[in-house]
Amino acid sequence: MLEVRTFNQFYGGSHTLWDVDLSVPAGSLVCVMGRNGMGKTTLLKCIMGLLPGSSGSITFDGVDLLKRPAEERARVGIGYVPQGREIFSHLTVEENLSVGLGIRKNGARVIPPRIFDLFPVLKQMLNRRGGDLSGGQQQQLAIGRALVLEPKLLILDEPTEGIQPNIVHEIGDIVLRLNKEEGLAVLLVEQKLPFARRVASEFCILSNGRRVVSGAINELTDEVVRAHLSV
Repeated sequence: MLEVRTFNQFYGGSHTLWDVDLSVPAGSLVCVMGRNGMGKTTLLKCIMGLLPGSSGSITFDGVDLLKRPAEERARVGIGYVPQGREIFSHLTVEENLSVGLGIRKNGARVIPPRIFDLFPVLKQMLNRRGGDLSGGQQQQLAIGRALVLEPKLLILDEPTEGIQPNIVHEIGDIVLRLNKEEGLAVLLVEQKLPFARRVASEFCILSNGRRVVSGAINELTDEVVRAHLSV
């Protein structure tokens, strides 16, 4: 589904991503991990066209994403929840969810009912401004906004950051449900080991912009964690 091959990226004079390879097969749930500042968010932003690459390739279902402007990435079937959520704080929950309706493939202008099945709290707060929600509720809103597009791949950047434990568990349940019941492929960046081990099927660790270890999630041993993730 998503294929990143020998991808390089520079930020100013710094070489931030070095020949990165990453595959997200259909129906998989892949977690990108690494210490702070290792290139994880940069990689996601390059996939979404928010940062330019210098060489290599990124394809999605055979479509060359590097030839597509950032605003068209959603149209090919990618939903993106950025780090920090980036909801529209002065818009209501309903208005936030409606933002993506204009680029849905079927042209429907109604928020899919399944968004409220997944996140009942959003239905209760439709008229509340996004900025008035708690951190956990804002994260649910951000995920719901991405799902309005009915994507084939959902990209989540640090979905548990700053979220209370009970909401973290709920988000994990929803990610697993979307993946197992609907076959939605998921690519996430995550620092919390218990969450990653619970939801992911595969992992990839970046260190100084390079992929150093990858494999099935059961291969994420304590030894690997000590070598590449412990601080």
